[in-house]
Order: sequence, then C-alpha cells, then structure tokens
Amino acid sequence: MNFVLAAGLLDVDPGLFVWILITFTLFIVAFSKFAWKPILGALQQREQSIKESIEAAEVAIKKAEQISKDNEVALREAEAAAQRIRKEAVEEAEALRLDRVEKTKEETSRMLDQARATIQAEQKKALEDLRNEVADLAIKSARLILDAEIDETKNRKLVDNFIKDISKN
Repeated sequence: MNFVLAAGLLDVDPGLFVWILITFTLFIVAFSKFAWKPILGALQQREQSIKESIEAAEVAIKKAEQISKDNEVALREAEAAAQRIRKEAVEEAEALRLDRVEKTKEETSRMLDQARATIQAEQKKALEDLRNEVADLAIKSARLILDAEIDETKNRKLVDNFIKDISKN
C-alpha cells in the first residue's frame, strides 16, 4: 500500500497542471506589471541612498582627516610660539636680573666712594685737630721751657724738631 501512494503522488493530472500553469502565468504577469517595477525602484533607491551615504561618509572622513592635519599644524605652531615666548621671558628675566645686579654694583660703588670721601675728610679733620693740639702743646711746652731757660734759639730748634716728628707720623 505504501507503493501505491507513492506512485499516486508522481502521477500528473493534466487539468491540474493547466490550472497551475495559468495561475502561475497570471501571477508572473501581475507581478511583473504591478510589483516588479516598484520593487526594482525601491531597490534602486535603496542602492542609491547607500551609495550616497558611503560617498558622504568618505567626504566626512576626508574632512576629518584634513581637520586633524590642520589641528596638528596649529598645535605645532602653538608649541613653537609657546617655546619662543618662554625663551623671550627667560631672556627678559635674565636682562632684568643683570640690570638689577649692575644697578646694585653702581649703588654699592657710589656708597663706598662716599664712605671713603667721608673717612678721608674725617681723617684730615682729625689730623688738623691733632696738629692744632700738638702746636698748642708745643707752645705751652715752649713757655715752660722759656720760663725755665731763656735761650730762644735752642728752644726754637726743639719745637721745630718736635713738629717735624709729629708731621711725619
């Protein structure tokens, strides 16, 4: 019985075959007339939009690469400018430091010169005071000597020798 069923499935019914052929032909005609063009149009639109998206993405990638290159160039220029500014600042600071050192040296030199001049003036004044004091002492000594001895030439010589000795010191 299994054989009979199997053989029945392989039997061709000409009427059914004709109806299937007519239905398939009508389906193909209706499909090609009503559905094929819209489906092909939709597929072409989809293909076109995908191409446009790919092209837009490629343009965006190129723009991004160009912007990246421009940013790298700008970064290098900014780094160079920063280096230059830093170098100028260091040079300016060094010049300012040297100027201050020079001004300090000049001020110190001026103060030393002023101190030396003051010391010399004080020295001269002290020496003058000392000479006056020595002269007064010499006169007093001379009076005492004169009072004790009236030999003026001898006393004069003693006073002159005494003043000469003081002048040398």
